[in-house]
Amino acid sequence: MRRALVTPPTIPAGSLATGPQPELPAPGGLLLRPWQDIDAGVFLGAYRDPAISRWHTRQPESEDEVREWFAGYRRSWQTETGVSWAVTRDGEVLGRMALNSVDLDDGVGGIAYWVLPAARGAGVAPRALTALASWAFGAGFHRLHLNHSTHNEASCRVATKAGFRLEGTKRSDAVHADGRHDMHLHARLRTDPV
Repeated sequence: MRRALVTPPTIPAGSLATGPQPELPAPGGLLLRPWQDIDAGVFLGAYRDPAISRWHTRQPESEDEVREWFAGYRRSWQTETGVSWAVTRDGEVLGRMALNSVDLDDGVGGIAYWVLPAARGAGVAPRALTALASWAFGAGFHRLHLNHSTHNEASCRVATKAGFRLEGTKRSDAVHADGRHDMHLHARLRTDPV
């Protein structure tokens, strides 16, 4: 049985999903938009890239499974438990940004991302992450956090460039294909200077 809160929720239930999932513009001509079924092939191909598959233990096996994930993303938006965007430029998918583990009561959420090989090194991920954070803070979130393996230096650079401070190391916190990894924890607060 769920107990009643003694404090008001940071974000009232029902306030995010009052309309469709938003599209978020970002500098450099980027647009974060909801995933579409037509993106299934690109999404599946992303998980065949060694630099993406190395850090993700949950991977789709077919385009049909990807479309099931997309349907799950749409349900997550409707239930206000998460949201996932395709990062695009001129209609081409360049990567993914997601806000997961949403806790409306406390106003916190976890972030995950990847960028396709052709878009790496051009600032796509930090700009998209900054756009996601701006939207989330505007929607009422107070704290956003992300984790990455201490061996994933590229992800660490993205987080830092987007203003997500390194808060510490969670020892042996995640399992990857090559065993357990220590994970860096980064976070950004709505009150942090940009």
